[in-house]
Amino acid sequence: MAKNTICVWYDKDAEAAARFYAATFPDSAVGAVIRAPGDYPDGKQGDVLVVEFTVAGIPCIGMNGGPAFKHNEAFSFQIATDTQEETDRYWNAIVGNGGQESECGWCKDKWGVSWQITPRVLSEALSAGGGQAKRAFDAMKTMRKIDIAVIEAARRG
Repeated sequence: MAKNTICVWYDKDAEAAARFYAATFPDSAVGAVIRAPGDYPDGKQGDVLVVEFTVAGIPCIGMNGGPAFKHNEAFSFQIATDTQEETDRYWNAIVGNGGQESECGWCKDKWGVSWQITPRVLSEALSAGGGQAKRAFDAMKTMRKIDIAVIEAARRG
């Protein structure tokens, strides 16, 4: 296990979520699946308790802790993309697998985890500052999934 690992709480589907992420994003994988050694408040002995996984190179564990805590936008995975095809592929995988769209490149997967599918051109425009950043920001605010061609046009003015 890595020294610093992101722990993501799931009601009961940590393994399914980890397998979906591993199938969707490069440099992602499912590692150890740890089963409960005894009964616990929201599960039985032998149920999947913890799943070690990696998302785009980031080590994580998913814990099946029951329904006590829900995900919200205070935590999200941000995935940088280089092309519209890549942006579309990740967005469509998340939203098309029971997820939901949100604003400005944000979406949620079917487990309620928030994702930002962020083309690098948008990050570069915002980092540039000035009019370029303002135009790109204003364009982004009108979108759900980010349209790279619109962001590039906004950068140019």
